Amino acid sequence: MLIGLNGATTMKADLVTDIRVAGQAGYDVVEVWAAKLDGFLKTGTLDDVAHLLAEAGVTAHAINSIERITFRDPAGKSEVRGRCKQLGRYAQAIGCPYIVVVPSPLPEGADLVDVRRESVAVLRELAVIAREYDVGLAFEFLGFSWCSVRTLAEAWAIVREVDRPNVGLVIDTCHFYAGDSTLESIAQMDPARLWIFHINDVEDVPKAEITDAHRLLPGEGVIPLRDIIGAVRDIGYDGVCSVELFRPEYWEWEPLRLAEEAKRKTEELLMACGR
Repeated sequence: MLIGLNGATTMKADLVTDIRVAGQAGYDVVEVWAAKLDGFLKTGTLDDVAHLLAEAGVTAHAINSIERITFRDPAGKSEVRGRCKQLGRYAQAIGCPYIVVVPSPLPEGADLVDVRRESVAVLRELAVIAREYDVGLAFEFLGFSWCSVRTLAEAWAIVREVDRPNVGLVIDTCHFYAGDSTLESIAQMDPARLWIFHINDVEDVPKAEITDAHRLLPGEGVIPLRDIIGAVRDIGYDGVCSVELFRPEYWEWEPLRLAEEAKRKTEELLMACGR
């Protein structure tokens, strides 16, 4: 697999630093944190971003992310559509194939039928916008109890019903574990629709209590990462394995040190699983 550095891992670093340390640490790709890109573009250009990527010897694999895309009021829906168009233009300009999109919290009174209907409708609408820029939408379920789409099985059913070539999936190991997704659900999906594999670990806390702040470097927590990696490899996935940590403690580390340690830990796991 290719190894990626997600901008959430080094949240306090800016985009220039993310790209630089990814290159120095030997990553293959970066997942660009959207807010960092917004900040850079206040004074720089998309051509500048493309130049920084080329200079560092890495490519942009995804822009992360458009959050809470579902169950929005009219103003919110307009905001999501506009953001999709904006990030689509950015992605096209820097040669980035994907934008990560994330479902909203579950509204009071909504059930799985409502979630399926809403998610399919929104993803189809956004797919039309993204297609203008030749960009794919990577749908990421969240295993936290408040989210409307919590498991791989639910997310895969939605993507199948959307049935658009530019809509696929993200598997994040924290969300896979927290939401009680199963290895069998990996076996049932089409590997061609798995576009990003986020790797991380978590502390030994009850699943219902897991938050992003409980994330750990791969191999330092309780997620059965070898089993998950093995299941992903068994369906033929050999794409990007991107480190996404969100841990405030790590944000205080020197970014290159963190990038190097995260890559080393990830490589150890991948090698143990036959890479």
